[in-house]
Amino acid sequence: MTRPALRWTIPSLLALQLALLWLQGAQLHRQNQALQGLREDIQALTESLEANSHGPAGAEEEDAVIPASFLPRPVPQKKVAVLGVQEEQEAASKEMQASRESAQKAVKDAREVQSKLSLEENARKAEEAKKVQAATSTWQRWVYGALGLVALALVARAVIQRRG
Repeated sequence: MTRPALRWTIPSLLALQLALLWLQGAQLHRQNQALQGLREDIQALTESLEANSHGPAGAEEEDAVIPASFLPRPVPQKKVAVLGVQEEQEAASKEMQASRESAQKAVKDAREVQSKLSLEENARKAEEAKKVQAATSTWQRWVYGALGLVALALVARAVIQRRG
């Protein structure tokens, strides 16, 4: 065998072995899932057999081979209390009335606070606007004055150049 052939043979065989191991693992996993399903079915059958062996024998022997997972589930009975229904309804209506009143009071208080905050916020904004306007007008005067002086200097320069 030559050297280059040996160089590719070993990695190829290792890759093939890795692929075969992966396939074997997938098959084992599938078999495990099938066995778990069978185990669950067997447990369901044994539970149904035990449940039916304690019950009356006879016509129900045919149902003994049906897994418990396929049998209908018993419906839980609803319990209803009839004592004190009027008292509960009156207490509930009183609670509802109290909660409505407290909610209305909370909304009213919130609106009052919001209006006060709104007035204070508007006053603060107006004050800030005045400060900004004062600062702006101060530097705008200086800018306009400087622009006027520059324009006057340019006109004076043009006049001097024409005479000269």
